[in-house]
Amino acid sequence: MRSSGQSSSSCGQASGLPQPGGASTHPRPTRVRWHIVALLAVISGLTYLDRLNLSIAAGYIQDEFAFGTQTMGWILSAFVLGYALFQVPGGWIGDRYGPRGVLALAILWWSVFTAATAIAPRLPLVGWFGMAWSFAIVRFLIGVGEAAAFPNSNKIVANWMGAGQRGIGNALFLVGIGVGGALTPRFITMLMEHWGWRSSFYACAVVGTIVALIWRLYATSRPEEHPRVNAAEFALIHAGELPESAGTPARHGAPWGRILSSLSVWGLILSYSCIAYTAYIYYTWFFVYLTRVRGLTVKQGSFWGSTPFIAITLLAPLGGWMSDRLVARFGKRRGRQGAVWVGVLSSASLLWAGSHTANNTVAILFLACASGFNLFATITWWATCNDLTKRYSGSLSGLMNMFGNLGGWLSPIVTAYIATRVGWNQALEFATLVTLTAGVLWFLVDAAQNLEETSGTHSQLRHVTEN
Repeated sequence: MRSSGQSSSSCGQASGLPQPGGASTHPRPTRVRWHIVALLAVISGLTYLDRLNLSIAAGYIQDEFAFGTQTMGWILSAFVLGYALFQVPGGWIGDRYGPRGVLALAILWWSVFTAATAIAPRLPLVGWFGMAWSFAIVRFLIGVGEAAAFPNSNKIVANWMGAGQRGIGNALFLVGIGVGGALTPRFITMLMEHWGWRSSFYACAVVGTIVALIWRLYATSRPEEHPRVNAAEFALIHAGELPESAGTPARHGAPWGRILSSLSVWGLILSYSCIAYTAYIYYTWFFVYLTRVRGLTVKQGSFWGSTPFIAITLLAPLGGWMSDRLVARFGKRRGRQGAVWVGVLSSASLLWAGSHTANNTVAILFLACASGFNLFATITWWATCNDLTKRYSGSLSGLMNMFGNLGGWLSPIVTAYIATRVGWNQALEFATLVTLTAGVLWFLVDAAQNLEETSGTHSQLRHVTEN
């Protein structure tokens, strides 16, 4: 930990950063932080490549193994259960040991089990538990690996992006969801049509291994560890921060008592479970909805199935930009709330309209834009984790994403239940109500709260937080 009197120059010397030549020399900041965020976007895109592939292959698997709709819903949800339960351990490990290595190992883990999905019908698990359970267990283990991805990516954003750019930093890495989701339907469909559904899982595993290698060779957990970051970029990243909050590793456990006693934290995590419930409909049932309910062919479904993720790609950066701008104008509490409410109200309105529109093209466009505004709002949840605590952002992000994915785990099951017993319109109407509930819960969230405050630094930290 740096002492409070340490200069930015000595910070650079301590980390091996190149130093300015003198007062008259003004080196331009390097741009390594944007390269890191771009790699995070690739990783987030990869996570959605590996979680959407089964939803696209679901029809083939159902036909080959005679799985019913509800059985397939349980298989799809198995990933989310593993993903949810291991969020906090994945985030805590990143806080304790650094997110760079944790991310590399996590990518390799889920890539191995993605490949194992293709041989799930031949694994010993079939003899022990049955065919459906074999698929479900493999998907659960993929979820265990992917659980570390987003908490540690958010930790990287906290370390690499300045306080005034957390919204746009999170937006740019989450753009990978949109790009990955937009490309996945066509990529997976092409592979399945030419070489069968199993080939898509092998291909995804190869891509994951390559990404893990690139990340491990280039990235670092913090900017002071990266040889290409100059002093000017380092100073820009940490402008306005206390030396104690400069992203040093958390050598002790997260302050769970302070975290779990915070009303803001409970508002954050409960509301995230609601917004994730709706998002998971797009990740699990949307392709099936288009082909089985709207009557599209597989090729049409692969094309139109990408539209929600194109909307995410376009609207997520706008959500991050708006979140940062509103914070600059109204402060963290009202600024973050305002960004969430714009996204939530827009998403809920478009989701309801899409479920009640008969024309397929118009309905799908409404539903796609609803997904885009869902991520428009979601950016602010992740930025708020970094607002509340930078040092323990991995742990808090993991806690939030655990609750979110417990909602996501219920989403395909509840959606299938409502759809089969009442109808798909009613299933989407229920998702609209859940989305609105997410916005209401944000009345409890104060992003200006600092979970790292102590009595001796309360006023100073509060000043930094608000400015």
